[in-house]
Amino acid sequence: MKADVYEHFKPEERPFVDRAWEWVVNAGDYHEVKLSDFLDPRQCYILESLANRHPDAIIRLDGGYEGAERRRALIAPDYRDLSEEPMEMKVLDISSGDQKFLTLQHGDYLGAILGLGLKRDKIGDIHVREDGCHVVIAEEIAPFLQLNLHQVHRVSVFTEVLNLSELRTMEKELEPLELTVASLRLDGIVSDVFRLSRSKVLIPIKAGRCRVNWRTEEDPSTPLKAGDVIALQGFGRFKVLEAGGLTKKGRHRVKIGKFV
Repeated sequence: MKADVYEHFKPEERPFVDRAWEWVVNAGDYHEVKLSDFLDPRQCYILESLANRHPDAIIRLDGGYEGAERRRALIAPDYRDLSEEPMEMKVLDISSGDQKFLTLQHGDYLGAILGLGLKRDKIGDIHVREDGCHVVIAEEIAPFLQLNLHQVHRVSVFTEVLNLSELRTMEKELEPLELTVASLRLDGIVSDVFRLSRSKVLIPIKAGRCRVNWRTEEDPSTPLKAGDVIALQGFGRFKVLEAGGLTKKGRHRVKIGKFV
């Protein structure tokens, strides 16, 4: 690994950079094929940028549908045609006859699955609909989930494993929010969005529990811009839709979309 590669990534990303570079080298130099677990958009970006540095390696990213956020990667020597290779994903269909089922949210489903002892990287995108939930999962955990997932947030549920062709996706719902802020600093906008005091926001940010575009951000003064996706552990996440004009008093008008 060339030392200059590290310059582009944060220190805490180095373990993943090392692992991803190993996949790329094994594919390009030793003709190995590797199917990764689900990667977040930041990890996909890192892997793509590393693959571009190796002339004999190629990758395919697939999350089960067009526009997927979390995707599995197939890393292979460049003479392989990856378009027909199996990406080993299934859909977990979760349903229930209980009326309380309709109030369940994304975090409830994720919490129930992780509560069974599974790792986040075995789970792709989660699509919560009015009549149920479809979760893209790694094929190898499908039998385990079908056998063991009986409750989501104290609501009894039924599960069925489906093929990807039966996936029903949902556009991510964003709750609109309009703010006027003194500056576009991360801490100021986060405190307004989650209605927390500035001092309460500083603690999780400085502790590395805030991510901007899936990358840990510990500097509270980091300026945000339109398109940024911010996640604060334990509180949720939001997207900056617009960061435009100034009010007469010189404050910034910001349009936010909160993920619900």
